[in-house]
Amino acid sequence: MRRCVAIVLLCAWPLAAWADLGLSELFASLAKQKPSRATFVEKKYLSLLDKPVESRGELTFTPPGRLEKKTTSPGPERVLVDGDRITLERGGKRYTMGLHDQPGVAVLVESIRATLAGDLNGLTRTYSASVSGEAARWKLTLHPLDPEVSTLVERIAIAGEGARVTTVEIFQKDGDRSVMTLTEAGA
Repeated sequence: MRRCVAIVLLCAWPLAAWADLGLSELFASLAKQKPSRATFVEKKYLSLLDKPVESRGELTFTPPGRLEKKTTSPGPERVLVDGDRITLERGGKRYTMGLHDQPGVAVLVESIRATLAGDLNGLTRTYSASVSGEAARWKLTLHPLDPEVSTLVERIAIAGEGARVTTVEIFQKDGDRSVMTLTEAGA
């Protein structure tokens, strides 16, 4: 009898390692992350164009609320979100505004920032969220709760491996979409 129990336990152990990942487990893992830097390639698929528009650069996140996106190609651009302020630098000009002044931008920023910070409570204030996969490879699907925002953004799919985000895909209501692929800096 003991031998049967031991065999059952040994056979069940790998299944537990592959069990579906829950939102709280994923966000607990993400919350442990320290400041991070990644290079990115972003492709925007626009219905008006035959080919996607591609940009490259670096994304830096400092928990809990500082997110910086430096685009190097096709041209230099810097977007800095620090707390509730967003600064855009492009073409030698600098624009600063409050995120509350741009609700459409704010929800997009929060989808990434709250995920990187492991802030499930913050994320679920603006999105319904579901996760699929295992801890080693997961996908988070977000749907905006605000009816006004949902006229612009259908959903956001964020995928990752372990406690690292690898892609952010934004599906707009008009059929356009963008895909940002992240690679750890130095990897």
